[in-house]
Amino acid sequence: MSSELFFIYDSHCPWSYAATPLVKNIINAFPDMRLRLMHNAYYDGENHVNLSSINAVKDLSKVNFGQNYLDSLTDSKDSTLAANLLTWVQHKSNKHALSLLIAMQKAHFEEGNPLTDKDEVQYLIDELKLSPPAKALKIEKLTKDAEFAFHDITELQEVIGTNAIPALLIAHNEKLILLNHNLYLENPDKIVEAVEAELV
Repeated sequence: MSSELFFIYDSHCPWSYAATPLVKNIINAFPDMRLRLMHNAYYDGENHVNLSSINAVKDLSKVNFGQNYLDSLTDSKDSTLAANLLTWVQHKSNKHALSLLIAMQKAHFEEGNPLTDKDEVQYLIDELKLSPPAKALKIEKLTKDAEFAFHDITELQEVIGTNAIPALLIAHNEKLILLNHNLYLENPDKIVEAVEAELV
């Protein structure tokens, strides 16, 4: 029976950044598992990230935050362009979706790149040899595809009973299993054992 991994996240969310290594480890361990990256576009230009959240992420995970990012915490965060681009790549070039997410998170959280206009993401697109249409690089509003993805996320969140992000779920044998990712942020390799137990 085929299995799917759902990752509900926001590219600009520090906790999602901390959970991405778990996703990478699961996909590396189970290469036949289909990955569904679901960007929920929480950061809409009116949200900020506070230092206490960053410190909590640093205490519980192994991800790094660059000084340029830390210096920009008072700036509002906007993941609209990232949501549009990542939704497009999820649908049109799925094999590149996780690589692009990882590259975008590195650019944002380690290099301080806000990822809010085409010039700030073009080098990442070029590295992966992607050719997104102009609509996937919109900065002012979500594309129709990103809006549809958001509605899918809302329906899924109703099923699991939480709208918290990030969320990691596995669909297997007609079951939907919510993984407690918080247990593995400090030791991402351990998530593979947890997934193996669920797939029995």
